[in-house]
Amino acid sequence: MGQPKQERAVQTRSALVRAAAEVFDEYGYAGAGINRILKRAGLTAGALYFHFGSKEGLAEAVMNAGQDTVEPLLESRGLQRLVDVTLVWAHRLGVDPLLRAGVELSLGHEDFADGAPFESRRELMAGYLREARDLGELREGVDPEVVARFVVGACTGVQLYSRQVDGRASLPQRVKEMWDCLLPGIAAPGTAQDFDTGVARGERLGRMGAQA
Repeated sequence: MGQPKQERAVQTRSALVRAAAEVFDEYGYAGAGINRILKRAGLTAGALYFHFGSKEGLAEAVMNAGQDTVEPLLESRGLQRLVDVTLVWAHRLGVDPLLRAGVELSLGHEDFADGAPFESRRELMAGYLREARDLGELREGVDPEVVARFVVGACTGVQLYSRQVDGRASLPQRVKEMWDCLLPGIAAPGTAQDFDTGVARGERLGRMGAQA
């Protein structure tokens, strides 16, 4: 029996997104010609235009797909889950062209400078912080929305710093240092040390997410 049409469509879309991410990662958005992407995917122009409408639409899909790679399959909740998301993100940026391409597109091309990827991350983080507040993990008076905006900005900054200094090799360590500075100011008194910010944790959870 032939492969169901819906399943084929999902696989075609996924192949195009993955191929585009690899080409964007290697050549940048401007250098990523449609023919190069199609050759990498082994698909036709008709498939690209049917699923995405344009190269810009495909780039937006890459950014949206990249967001999914930073949401690990974990049992952690609240503040630890927020930490885990950033640790996995820092690890996966070094090994996953889909995530790298999404980050570069959101930062480096004027057609995608509407802030949507950053707002999506902020809302994700704010949700974990609200949960942390409900669990009694935050200091009294800490505003989840304010902290979420700060963490998005801080992650963006340490990512850019690490990219320029050593090609992101130090990013997991920079994210650990970010949390070691931040947690004492937002975690409930005496609990900052209870949260694991270790580089090894990010590597382990990042591998789990890649295998899932």
